[in-house]
Parts: sequence; C-alpha cells; structure tokens
Amino acid sequence: MSLIEVHGLKKSFGSLNVLKGVDLTVEEGERIAIIGGSGCGKSVFLRSLCLLEKPDEGQILIDGQEITAKGAKVDEIRRSMGMVFQKFHLFSEMDVMDNLCLAPTKLKGMSRKDAEAKAMDLLSQVGLSSRAHAWPTVLSGGQQQRIAICRCLMMEPKVLLFDEPTSALDPTMVGEVLAVIRMLAKRDMGMLIVTHEMNFAREVASRVLFFGEGGIYEQGTPAEIFDHPKREKTIAFINKIKYFTFEITDRNFDLMQLHGGIQNFGEKYGLSKAHSNRLQMCCEELVYELLTHCFPSSEKVDMRLEVSYAEANQCTQIVLESGGAEYNPFIQDDDGLGVTILKKMSKTIDYQRKDQLNRIEIAI
Repeated sequence: MSLIEVHGLKKSFGSLNVLKGVDLTVEEGERIAIIGGSGCGKSVFLRSLCLLEKPDEGQILIDGQEITAKGAKVDEIRRSMGMVFQKFHLFSEMDVMDNLCLAPTKLKGMSRKDAEAKAMDLLSQVGLSSRAHAWPTVLSGGQQQRIAICRCLMMEPKVLLFDEPTSALDPTMVGEVLAVIRMLAKRDMGMLIVTHEMNFAREVASRVLFFGEGGIYEQGTPAEIFDHPKREKTIAFINKIKYFTFEITDRNFDLMQLHGGIQNFGEKYGLSKAHSNRLQMCCEELVYELLTHCFPSSEKVDMRLEVSYAEANQCTQIVLESGGAEYNPFIQDDDGLGVTILKKMSKTIDYQRKDQLNRIEIAI
C-alpha cells in the first residue's frame, strides 16, 4: 500500500487556479524534493496534504485512509504526518521540553516521564540536549527549526512534510538544519521537501518534482531533473532563465506597455541599454509582421510574446506564438523592412507551424 495517494487535486484562490488536477503516489521511505518558481503551488500542495489548505476537488489518501472523505477523522489521520514550517511555530509561552512533550502526552496518552526521555534522546541527536529547558525566544533560528523537527518526530510520523525549512534562516544557520534532514534521510524517513536548495535536493532526494502550470510539470531522479531535464520550463528553471511575457488579444494593443516591459526586464537583469533597444525593435517588428499577415481582417487576435534571458550563457531569445493564418515571414520572395531588420539583428531564426499555431524563435 502506498503511503500517500493524490488524485485530481485542485485548488483555486478566487480566479487564480493554483493546482489544476495533481496526481501523485508516494511510497513508504521515499524522499521527494519539490522545486519550482515562486507562486507555482508547491507550498499549497504540501499544505493540502494535511488539509491546512482545503482542496476544491480531489482525493487524498494517507496510509490508506482518505483524509478528504466526508466525515473523515482528520486529526487522527494527520498523525501519520509531521509538518515543519518556514517559521518554526514553537509555542513561545512554553520551554523546549514542554513544546516537545505536549502533543504525545495529550494525543497519544504517553506518560510525561516517557515523553521527556524520548525528547532528551531526540534533542541529543540534533545537538541540543543542553537547551531542553530554554525558552524559544532565546534560541537561534537554526536551533528553533531543529527543535521543530524534533517536535514532529515525537509523534513518530511515517512521513515528514518540510515547507521550505531553511527559507527563514540566516545563511550561517542553514547548514545545521540541512544536516538534521540528511540524518533522517539516511534512516529512510519518508519526506516531501519544498526547497530552493538545489544542491541539497540533488543530494537527499530519491525523486524530484518540478512544479509548473498548476501541477507536476516534470518529475524524475535528481540526475534526470538536474542534469538532463526534458521540458522547456524545467530547463529554464535549472539554467536560471528569466522571462518576460506579453499577451496580445486585440489589434490595438498598447505598444508602449510592451516597450516599457522589455525595458524593465533589461534593467532588472543587467542587459545593456543597446541590447534592450534591439529587443524592443525586434519584438515590435515581429508582432506587426504577424498581425498584418495572420490576422488581416480581424480585430481580435491571439498572440503571446516571450522574451527570455539565460544567465548560464547570457543568451537572449524571443519566442512569438500566434494563431491565425499560417505565415512564415522569413521565406517570402520579397523581404519587407521589418523582416530585413529582424534578419540583420538576429543570430538564429527558427519557424514552426504546429497545432494551428505559428511559432517563431529568434536569438538576439
């Protein structure tokens, strides 16, 4: 039996569809790293597993019990999971020992004596036995997070959920928390870890999920995801490609908004003014070329422009996808001024027609 099963999980916030039907199976002892850009739904997905976020649709089974079922004993099912948050969430009015002993004595009926013995053993394992009666407010962020992990372990969960456990820490404290998670990984503790620490994910995970487009965009072993990603957005994320996108749905679109967006993009990522100007000119000529020939008589258009910059090789690329009539501006008998400018300014040009879309890629 799988430890976690997720089927068709959906979650929206107003008109924003964050999760669009996620399916996942997690086996006992698996160590899964969840990576992706900010706002892609990683934390929402993790919080949904224990119903800290209530899904709009879908089914979640934890150790064979459906936590999303009507009338489910949610608190009881949750005990199979431990959740480690970004902000520690220790009870400030209790010392460390009370923080660790509260849940097992109240929820599992463990005696205070046994709970304290277990707590001291865990604190010793993470190097904090001397802080058993300290108040959380006098501890460093790294120490608080290690204690938060111990608090989860007091309940003997089958899987730990880590929601960016080092994001709130000073860089000098990150290592001590990651060391504890590595220790647990070596003991085959099941875990799902939302993280921005790519080297750590590569080292610890048995499987990596890249989140994008409302769900699991690509998954595989650490070697497959970090060394040989197959899909476009995964490649972009791994290579730290930055994007600017612009949708055009009307012939009378705001050209100044497009130019301003490209200028801001260039300033943000350190492109020279001359290079940004070339990008602006190429985007303008390309858009108007396809507007003229793909939508000759329609006010409503369907175009998506994307400018990307790869830090790894400092390559800038323009991609324009357009509906409408099939049209390749670069094979016409008589080049107009716009096509001449594009050819002169471009390093490479590629045209494809697929799924009733024109797709042009230009490297500048």
